[in-house]
Amino acid sequence: MNKTAFACLLIVLGAIVVILGARREDSVVGLSDAVGTTLANAWDGKVRQPGYVWYYAGGGGLMLAGALLLLRRKTG
Repeated sequence: MNKTAFACLLIVLGAIVVILGARREDSVVGLSDAVGTTLANAWDGKVRQPGYVWYYAGGGGLMLAGALLLLRRKTG
């Protein structure tokens, strides 16, 4: 698999993960996760993130890696 195809695959996979995160945020599971996280943060003062935030971070990381791979110059 060449570099361009792999980079495009990373971008597409990242977009899919972001879409899954958005769907989870809008679901009942995401709402209960956000409420539970807010209550837990208020209870002991620690900083927590709802589970769907990790979907956004992971998808963004995959898309960034794909974009950087596309923009990287060929050396040698």
